[in-house]
Amino acid sequence: MSSRFLRTTGQHATIEPDAFTEGGFVLSIGGAEQSHVNLERPAEIFYEYLRRIGHLVDLAAPAGAPVRALHLGAGALTLARYIQATRPGSVQYAVELERELLDFVLRELPLPEGTDLTTVIGDARDALGTLDPGLTFDVVILDIFSGPEAPAHIASSGFYREAGARLRPDGLLIVNVGDEPGLTLVRSQVAALRDAMGDVAAFAEAGMFEGRYPGNIILAGTPGKWPEQWTAELLARGPHPARVLAGVDLDALAG
Repeated sequence: MSSRFLRTTGQHATIEPDAFTEGGFVLSIGGAEQSHVNLERPAEIFYEYLRRIGHLVDLAAPAGAPVRALHLGAGALTLARYIQATRPGSVQYAVELERELLDFVLRELPLPEGTDLTTVIGDARDALGTLDPGLTFDVVILDIFSGPEAPAHIASSGFYREAGARLRPDGLLIVNVGDEPGLTLVRSQVAALRDAMGDVAAFAEAGMFEGRYPGNIILAGTPGKWPEQWTAELLARGPHPARVLAGVDLDALAG
């Protein structure tokens, strides 16, 4: 097991082999599992919520076509590895607040050869303003907060408008929301996204929408109308059981 102290949070990050997955490694921070990487098969994603994000990325452009992607929250760069594996030639940017974490991950879990990834150290909202003003993306993925600890300057319609302005006309803004029973944060983020984007959908394990236990719900914002065929595609891809809420079906979750 390898370990690194993270000065920003005062926690230790560790990377150790996954005993159940050949070629797999687990990144933990402060003793809690954060990310899983399969170096031998980066197109295979272990965590359910990340697989759902991967399915959304699959719909953002024709299969195999390179995309330009922005990751706000780097973790172990699982999704950056997935995009490179499924869409070779993609251009990617990753923003991470913890310099030590990014250095640690890149040293212990090198990216696949040929990966075009630019890393930016800093706050996600601040970093948006430092990128080239003309730089736009097919996909922007936000995976940095959960529950009551969500930073207010990021969990807001103002931030989503700034992120949405970085999208191409047919781009996709993907937000992972980890929440507690009651889904208070999810409800607030659905409302904030709806205020900033043309349309919004929510994608998760079917039982998550009942709000009885903690977990992850993936929100997807589009500049235009949510493509109805994407709902059927996502339901077919799973993981099962899956549910997608969009349009009037999402109203109850918007609070």
